Amino acid sequence: MSFDVEKIRADFPILRQEIRNRPLVYLDNAATCQKPQVVIDSIVKMYSHDYANVHRGVHTLSERATAAFEGAREKVKAFINAQSHKEIIFVRGATEGINLVAQTFGKANLKAGDEILITGMEHHSNIVPWQMLCEETGAKLKVAPINLQGELIIEQFMALLTEKTRLVSVAHMSNALGTVNPVKEIISAAHEKGIKVLLDGAQAIPHMEVNVQELDCDFYVFSGHKLYAPSGIGVLYGKQELLEAMPPYQGGGDMIRKVTFEETEYNVVPYKFEAGTPSIADTVALGAALDYLSEIGMAEIAAYEAELLSYATEKAKKIKGLKIIGEAAQKGAILSFVLEKIHPHDIGTMLDSLGIAVRAGHHCAMPVMDFFQVPATARASFAMYNTKQEIDTLMTGINQLIEVFG
Repeated sequence: MSFDVEKIRADFPILRQEIRNRPLVYLDNAATCQKPQVVIDSIVKMYSHDYANVHRGVHTLSERATAAFEGAREKVKAFINAQSHKEIIFVRGATEGINLVAQTFGKANLKAGDEILITGMEHHSNIVPWQMLCEETGAKLKVAPINLQGELIIEQFMALLTEKTRLVSVAHMSNALGTVNPVKEIISAAHEKGIKVLLDGAQAIPHMEVNVQELDCDFYVFSGHKLYAPSGIGVLYGKQELLEAMPPYQGGGDMIRKVTFEETEYNVVPYKFEAGTPSIADTVALGAALDYLSEIGMAEIAAYEAELLSYATEKAKKIKGLKIIGEAAQKGAILSFVLEKIHPHDIGTMLDSLGIAVRAGHHCAMPVMDFFQVPATARASFAMYNTKQEIDTLMTGINQLIEVFG
């Protein structure tokens, strides 16, 4: 494989440090990933050279900032192959994107007795907004079950698609298990019944190519911070005809065309959904991150990370007392596990003493933990800058833990 991981690692300054006198092994990428120098430079350049408010000024700095901001929208459009820049809404993250759809499309289209269908592996961000919407409208939330491999039981999912279903909202890839759902099959089946589909792509988009036109999803959400961009910026993709029919999410500046005390005329999409001064520098930096990823190639990243996951899984299965939680046939670069007689929080703390960063907890997916009857898991999640040597360090650390705890 021509993938040059050492060249990529050199682009990430944070990786060159020691934690507790050990080289940092950062394996918490499913929570958030680190930033390449080009993204950091983009933020510095914006604030030191080009910063002004966007869309409102006729002076040079405002024109520069607006060009960079809207340039980032075009980069997102190209990265996910949207049909138009009007389908790209900048939000704070995937969570806000889901809430926006719930409070606009949901309120406008759901009534008492209607149903929303999700799966048993969802992040809290793809559960709670729908619960809130159901409380407000009288709609019902249905949950399609998963099996002990952490896979969606597709037959039961299909059986839950009924004439009452108005919206399907599913994770493209599970943050707690790594499961990659059969989303094209789900979308096709839902559309046959006239049901709209939202995909939570927060976990998937850093690890695979995403083509929203090919998927034919109605909405797709993702966060910048898991995609090598800053936190506080994310994207809601929506089909243009749906966005145009939806009411605004928030009122304020820039989402209007005309305001009087009697009435307000709203702006066109995407600006109708972008009230107030946006996170300008972070949006531009998202564009820089997408340029960086496009240069490496998402297919190349996916192939390398699949190799890492396979290597880590093989090593983990050789450790007595380690149980992997989530062994789906289609899976992304996440290894969630538990150890006999050792709480995941102790695993996380002890590994940190060796300079290894993993996540320990319920991963904002408490129903998943309930299903597997564990209080929490330890989760090692891999990115394109991780190495097999780092996985070896992780496995050595786990074996040391087992020795310490007897």
